[in-house]
Order: sequence, then C-alpha cells, then structure tokens
Amino acid sequence: MQFVRLLFKTQQSYSRLISLVLISSSACIIYLLVSMFFVRSPSLVHTYTSVQDVYSPTSLQHLVFGIASNKKSWPKRKEYVKLWWKSHQMRGCAFLEESLPPEQQEAANDTSLPPVCISGDTSRFRYTYRGGLPSAIRVARVVAETVQLNHSNVRWYVFGDDDTVFFPENLVKTLSKYDNELWYYIGANSEIYEQNRVFGFGMAFGGAGFAISSPLAKLLAKVFDSCIERYPHLYGSDSRISSCLAELGVGLTHEPGFHQVDVRGNTFGLFASHPVTPLVSLHHFDHTDPIFPNMTTSKALQHFFQAVEVDSQRILQQTVCYDRWFSWTISVSWGYAVQIFPNHVLLPDVLPVPETFRQWKRGNFLSGVYTFNTRQVHPDPCRRPTVFFFSNVSVSASARDGIQTVYRKSFDNCTYDIASPKKLKEVRVLSHRLELDLKQVTELK
Repeated sequence: MQFVRLLFKTQQSYSRLISLVLISSSACIIYLLVSMFFVRSPSLVHTYTSVQDVYSPTSLQHLVFGIASNKKSWPKRKEYVKLWWKSHQMRGCAFLEESLPPEQQEAANDTSLPPVCISGDTSRFRYTYRGGLPSAIRVARVVAETVQLNHSNVRWYVFGDDDTVFFPENLVKTLSKYDNELWYYIGANSEIYEQNRVFGFGMAFGGAGFAISSPLAKLLAKVFDSCIERYPHLYGSDSRISSCLAELGVGLTHEPGFHQVDVRGNTFGLFASHPVTPLVSLHHFDHTDPIFPNMTTSKALQHFFQAVEVDSQRILQQTVCYDRWFSWTISVSWGYAVQIFPNHVLLPDVLPVPETFRQWKRGNFLSGVYTFNTRQVHPDPCRRPTVFFFSNVSVSASARDGIQTVYRKSFDNCTYDIASPKKLKEVRVLSHRLELDLKQVTELK
C-alpha cells in the first residue's frame, strides 16, 4: 500500500514537470516568432545570408592555393603559373625558402602572379632519407602555412609545384562534385606503376597537384608539425602529407584529371588519348618536349591556352568517328590534335595510349610499366596515322554555328595515294561549348 502511494506521488510530480516544460517551450516559440516578424534582428538577417553563401556554387573565390617553389626556380617557372593564375579571382601564395634578391623584387610584385611568401624555419625537423633533399620538409609544411594565412570563406585548399599548370575552371568543376564540409583528400597517382609501388598508391603526387577540403586542412595544420617528426625517413613532401592524413583516417580520392606526367620526351600519346574527364592539371614541362612542333615550351603552352580559354571543359576530350567513303578512322583530341588512320580501326584498338614517350627512370622491368593501356608506335612514320595539330580557334557570333577549331598537318616526307589522308592539309572541327553539369562530371569519373 505504501509502495502504491509512493508511485502515485512520483507520477504526479512527473506530470507537473511536463506541464512546466510545455509552457516554457510555448513561450520560447512565441518569443522567436515575434522577434523574427517584428524585431528583424540584424543577427538573424546575417545568419540567413551566411546560410545562402554556404549553398552557393563553388567558385575560384572559394579556393586558396599553396604553390611550392624556391628562389632558384621561381624566376623561370613563374611563367608556368602566369598561364593559369587569375589574380582578381584567386588567393594564395608561392612559397620560397628566402627572399628574392633586390633585382627581382619588382617582379615579385607582379599582379599577374600570386604573392610570394617566405617559408618558416624547418631546421628543427630531422631528415634521414639517404640522397634525398631536406627541402621536402619545407615543401610539406606549405600545407600548414597556407592554412595559417587565415583566409575567410575557404572551401578547398589546393597545392602544387611551381611547374604544375592548373586548368582553373575544370578544377572548380571537379571539386564541386564533393561536399567540402566533409574530409576529402583529392589527387592522382603517378603514371608509372613502379613509382606508385615505391611511394604508395594512396598518395597524391604533389606535382600533379591535390586538394584538401577546408575542415580537413585546418585539422591537419594543427597536428602537422608533431606528425612529420615521426617521418624523417620518407623521401618527399607528398609522402609526409599522405602519411599524416592517413593518421587522421583519410585516404586518397582519385581524380584522373590530375596528371603527374612522370614520363620524358614526346608526350603526344598522353595528350591525344586523355581520359574522358575534365583536364585539371599537367606537370613536368621542363622534362618533356614542347607539346606542339616547331615551338618553344612556353610558346606551345600559350598556344594551347587559346583553346583552353574558349572551351576549358572540352580541352583534350577524345572523340572517335569513322568515314565510310574513304574507310578512315578519325580521332579528335579537341584543342590539341586530330589523327586520321587510313583504314577502319576498332575502337578498343584506338583508345590505348600511343607510347611516344620515354620512361621516367631507367631500371627494372616495372620502370616501363604504366598504369594505363598503351600501344606501340609503328617504326615507319609513313605507316602511322596522319597527325594534324591545333592551329587556331574561332567563335561564331551565332550560337547556332558554335566553335570552329582548325588543325594543320605537321610536315611529313611520305609518298601517298589519292585516297590517303596524307593528302589533306588541314581539318576543321565544329563544336559547341561543353557545359557539363555535376551529374555528368560525376559519371565521367
């Protein structure tokens, strides 16, 4: 009987507590409604604006770049950066180990380039990789030092070398696929199987460039110095970064539009067989031939960017078609080159990358094994497809007519019959500006 009475008193007290909570909640709701509709508090209006900004499309203004360079290489390689840097839209720094000499200070203030920042002292960190460069520690710390610039409204931090050429519109389009509020580490491996085996398939190679979402980058910056103390035995900066991210439980999200270009010599095969995905970056132009014949490397890249500026998302996208009349197979790598085979070639035989380049390093068999399918180039130039390189681009005033690119044949010394594509002097390609939505970009991956 006593137990029943106690239980009843507890239920009664509980009912009173519920009533008080309901009354308090109702009062709070009424107060908030009155505040929103009659007071129009500035803080509430500001919060609304911030929410709108969070859901706005990602643009270049949401990116911050950290470019690793040094006093010796910057005077030459800044010309690569100048190709893609948009000073009125981009933020970030080119990090050098020390200030430039007085005669180069004026160039350092060039508004067509990112500002120069001086890296912090790294002498306290050990580096034990035999034959390596201790500067790898300074380059790795570019990640933390870029975050410490304290830019506002950052969604992605993007990192690369001074000879990494980015394609900004495609970079933004690629990163827009991902939720920047989550932890993402985005980049690509080397083209060489052996490079990946040694340094790790889970590492984004730094020359190709890589991106880290803002919340992850900020956390990484806080723990970075303590983390790299555990890795004095590693070779490069990118190894240290990927190791510290692995400690945070984050693996690489692979994007095939980033390119390390770990090959030497003639890169025609790579450019003419680009994967069907937006081109995000290219690297190692000091170690490869100019991408167009009879031009310097700098002039060839400037020429290439004429097409990039007209239709960035279509650049290097490969289209293969067949001509029934002459039985030709035609492969168009937009903005770069057209190849015409004098016979019908099955599509799976066209798509492998022509091995026009040399391997990055001499070594064992694996040093010449690539991470994509290749095909051998015929030793006789007259038995190869006829190649027409990008000459010029024009945009019609009428949207109906679209964009025309002209490709002209490079010199050849072959004899040919009347039906041979080698009789052609130029090829014209008509297209419309490629505007991929995010669903299409995601599917391309």
